[in-house]
Amino acid sequence: MLNAGLAASFTRTNAQTQSGNSFPNETSAQQVDDRPLSPRLAALRDRIKSGDRETLDNFWKQISERGAPIVEEVPGNDRDVLVTIVWQAREETRNVFVFRVGDVNKAMTRLLDTDLWYKTFQLQKGARFIYQLAANLPDPKEWRGITRFARALRNDPFNPLQFAERANEFNPYEVTFYSAVELPSAEPQIWNVARSTVPTGRVERDKFTSKLLGNERPIWIYTPHGYSADKKPYGLLVLTDGGLYVNAAHVATILDNLIAADVIPPLVAVMVDNPNRGRELSCSSAYADFLALEIVPWARANYHATDRPEQTIIGGASSGGLQAAFVGLKHAEVFGNVLSQSGSFPWKPDGEKEYEWLNRQFAASPRLP
Repeated sequence: MLNAGLAASFTRTNAQTQSGNSFPNETSAQQVDDRPLSPRLAALRDRIKSGDRETLDNFWKQISERGAPIVEEVPGNDRDVLVTIVWQAREETRNVFVFRVGDVNKAMTRLLDTDLWYKTFQLQKGARFIYQLAANLPDPKEWRGITRFARALRNDPFNPLQFAERANEFNPYEVTFYSAVELPSAEPQIWNVARSTVPTGRVERDKFTSKLLGNERPIWIYTPHGYSADKKPYGLLVLTDGGLYVNAAHVATILDNLIAADVIPPLVAVMVDNPNRGRELSCSSAYADFLALEIVPWARANYHATDRPEQTIIGGASSGGLQAAFVGLKHAEVFGNVLSQSGSFPWKPDGEKEYEWLNRQFAASPRLP
């Protein structure tokens, strides 16, 4: 339940997001020859082919006024809807891709010889997800990861539902914008909304100097309402990407609500920022040691936190989720629980031929009692 609670936001930790190569709750969406699956775009195509070019101008005017994506019913299907993301080419365009965090690319299709590019997904009515768009990228066969093209990714200008994410405390002016889709039947996000009836914990910001890593970074410490050293030791949650969890995922509000609802017991949480995600969150032994041998002992010395592994959690999202699993494998004597939210498990070290390197390490390791 902790996983579900922390995941309840329009962030990398989206609860509706599934691993793999599909959008959340995606079933199927196939274009028939060159005819769009979307009834609206199919009708638009037919009118353009008949010589009515003004209909495209009217289409873009409506999209500008009403927004996008386009959501349409699936005939004879009460479970799904068609969600069509559109792109208006302002310059010569070779390709356009839709990206969802943690997903492979989805190439868009150009409508005839127009400036309209589109991609239609057939999704369950309860889907919720975030996405970005990018145009004129190299051939996907040459890609080695989405991070190479991070600066080309942008939000959907026609979608009014936007989400802004600040990179971290080390890059305070670097903000990434996403577009969000929340279909009408999506489950309400109840955990990340502050409630006047729920007592709030406290979040302190501090700086931590690591001897092992030779650097300094911001950390945030959450203590629950009613925190007291006179009570029994609290469970300990350590999260990577501290700034994102604090500022974007609203982790303090989520923990307040989960604790108030008796979903989880009161705990202490330490959110650790990362100056270099690529280096620190890619199955890094040095960073794993830093968390297990420096952060956890510091937390136990300064806060009334447990020393029991079964009550100690390491967590993170995306690359942070990958690193969390690696830390749990390397330091099971410290962390008895792993919270990996949409972990980037396809990752492999340089020189390895096969992906999912960490999965193989788990498979080869003896099972703990």
